[in-house]
Amino acid sequence: MQIGPYTVESIIEGRFGLDGGAMFGIVPSPLWRRTNPADQRNRIELAARVLLLRGNGRTILVETGLGDKFDDKRADIFAVRHPDGSLLQQLEQRGVAPADVTDVVLTHLHFDHCGGTTRRLAGELELVFPAADHHVQRRQWEWAHAPTDKDAGSFRAEDFALLADASLHLIDGDSELFAGITVHPVDGHTAAMQLVSIAGGTDRLLLCADLVPTRSHLRWPYIMAYDNQPLITLREKQHWLPQAATRHDLLVFGHDPLVDGAYLVMDEGKAIVQAEVSLGG
Repeated sequence: MQIGPYTVESIIEGRFGLDGGAMFGIVPSPLWRRTNPADQRNRIELAARVLLLRGNGRTILVETGLGDKFDDKRADIFAVRHPDGSLLQQLEQRGVAPADVTDVVLTHLHFDHCGGTTRRLAGELELVFPAADHHVQRRQWEWAHAPTDKDAGSFRAEDFALLADASLHLIDGDSELFAGITVHPVDGHTAAMQLVSIAGGTDRLLLCADLVPTRSHLRWPYIMAYDNQPLITLREKQHWLPQAATRHDLLVFGHDPLVDGAYLVMDEGKAIVQAEVSLGG
């Protein structure tokens, strides 16, 4: 897909599973299971989606996925696998070397979004994209270093520990990172998770991260139990989804295992899918 000067491509960095009840909060199991079948351990299938943007002299990754630092126990708990190869292997297939990546935009620092930022070689931790600037909201950076007991398990210091000594760009609020690429912090899921908007001419894309992780989460009450402030998530969804429908944004889902994104319409106050779109993932 071309948006302004940027080609946009979806890469499924990995696949994993999370408890279906946790993914849908108060929604009863018979309802969410209609579209999200669970395995024998009550886990639903999820994707770790990365966006690759190329244009204007930049090669940009939005998210880095799960990475490969899981021990056997955690990999089993979260059903982590990489059926299409590692992120580096998939980038290589697209002609992109680690040194080519100029920027990494992280919506937030949960392990399924920034796990591929670092790796271990011969037991030593290193940055996967050492030449890149890494863009994170300042409040999210601070939160990740002092999370609550509720959400501490979502952060792994080894995923972002090296960023402090690298090219770390801390962002304060709404910001245009590059021409046509802006970020917008939201606070329901975690402090200052940032949505990523790409605009060029009449074409627009909005990566909604964990505000709307899958198509099923378009419904207002379908809110994850992982969210720190679910009522704020509700208000944020009710702000961003009608806006995406009105502006004809392609809404990209960070975790939907089957669909990269969709155009929306509003019908009797509800956001529904008008058309699904593949970005090559």
